[in-house]
Amino acid sequence: MRKLLLALFLVFCYFNIFASARTDSLLAVLKSEIAHRKIYDDQKETQINKLRTLLSHVAATDILSQYKIDSKLYEEYKVYQFDSAYVYTRKLESISHLLNDPVKINDTKIKYGFILLSAGMFNESFNCLSQVNIHVVNDSTKIEYYTLKARLYSDLANYNANKYFTPGDNALSLKYIDSALRLCKKDSYDQYVTRSNQQITSGDISQPSIYLIKLLKYYPLTYHQRAMAATGLSFFYTRPEQAEERRYLLEVAAINDIRSSTKETLAAFKLGEQLYKEGDVNDAYLLIEYALSDAQYYGARLREIKIAAVLPTVAATININMEKEKSRLVIYLLLMLVVVLLIVAISFIVFIQLKKLKVKENIIRDKNAQLEKTNDKLLEDAHIKEEYIGYFFNLISTYILKLEKIKRNVEKKVFTKRYEDLLISMNEINIKKERDSLFYTFDHVFIKIFPKFVIQFNSLLKKEDQIWPKENEVLTTDLRIFALMRLGINDNETVAAILEYSVNTIYVYKMRIKAKALVQGDEFDNRIMDIKAVDVLNKV
Repeated sequence: MRKLLLALFLVFCYFNIFASARTDSLLAVLKSEIAHRKIYDDQKETQINKLRTLLSHVAATDILSQYKIDSKLYEEYKVYQFDSAYVYTRKLESISHLLNDPVKINDTKIKYGFILLSAGMFNESFNCLSQVNIHVVNDSTKIEYYTLKARLYSDLANYNANKYFTPGDNALSLKYIDSALRLCKKDSYDQYVTRSNQQITSGDISQPSIYLIKLLKYYPLTYHQRAMAATGLSFFYTRPEQAEERRYLLEVAAINDIRSSTKETLAAFKLGEQLYKEGDVNDAYLLIEYALSDAQYYGARLREIKIAAVLPTVAATININMEKEKSRLVIYLLLMLVVVLLIVAISFIVFIQLKKLKVKENIIRDKNAQLEKTNDKLLEDAHIKEEYIGYFFNLISTYILKLEKIKRNVEKKVFTKRYEDLLISMNEINIKKERDSLFYTFDHVFIKIFPKFVIQFNSLLKKEDQIWPKENEVLTTDLRIFALMRLGINDNETVAAILEYSVNTIYVYKMRIKAKALVQGDEFDNRIMDIKAVDVLNKV
């Protein structure tokens, strides 16, 4: 072991000597890969389309084959796009229950927990993983479960980042890491990755992880595995004198993330922060902007907010640098007035520089417009939630008052032994009327927020297929189903429970309308989600 550590030390000394030249070269490669990332994404989409085509040819009765292909589609999407991964996770869940296979049911829950955590949904991840019965799955799935629980608590510790909660979260993370390690095979990929996570979580990062070094040097890794290993190893290089090696590892990780079309990634953002600290503001902006686009594409909301908070700071630094550059140009012009023969040359230089500055300002303006659009969307979501929270609090208060009145009435009749009146009192409660009242209030609140919903919804249908409420209606059942979808409630089971229909009925309603739509497939759903709320920004 001592010989191995000595050898690794010498190797990393060698790396440090040539780190600067390599990092500059790798950064150039990374920027080229960012510019050509669509090539890798197209390859990913081609593979996905092949699987979808294969799935379309599977018989409806062959649910086992459907499960296998859906599992492959989930694997393609799980670090690529949350929404699609979510769709195939729900399909796997449905098939698992049809097969009544406890192993598949629990494996699907773990998959579901992974994408929820990747999207930054801590509470939903905890709820999902709490339903997993690990006693029915094999060791490899148990390792996956324990590793995911460890990551969940570790990410929560980083999110909380305070002295009261973080130590407890890290302690729970280490507990699950220990459980995973007991099941890992010796010298396996899982063992080395889990060991390195144990070092990071426990704060044992004074020396580079020999486990990650072994993986990167001796193991045949995929692009995605190499990116994760390099990112993990970068956490062991925190001292100022280790900045070059940290940058090198993050560049390796970011390049491999692009080549594997991984959108749920951390390397590009961390590298952008590193370059910003080193004063390379332009490249930092490029990488942080790229990291933001990946987070938005995947649907990693928490990471998207975190990156969006950093990007304006970098942009502001660029603006400051530009202002300094402008000031220098003015000084140059004053000096050049002394030398008449150089006026023409200097004027040309100023023109070129100002043109470059204008291009950069336009880029910044465009990016700020994109950020403003994202903020508008967040404000719209906040407004919708605010309206419905107030609505539900009011509704709940009304029902509490009704219950209190019924309670006093029943207590009075029982106390006076007027038992025959109890049934009469109960019959006075009209459930249908209460439900109609609930729908009536929901419809009015929704139309208040989305006054053009009915018109824009019908614009997606042919004239003869359009659905218009009657004179005494606000929304029909069909419109109410898609109103719930616009609010983010897409699950058929949830919609069925709200509207008091069967899941199959909701499914039939949706399919019937989509079949008549002017746009097909996911485009119809996207058009529904694009319907805007009433001028939210002016209200805010």
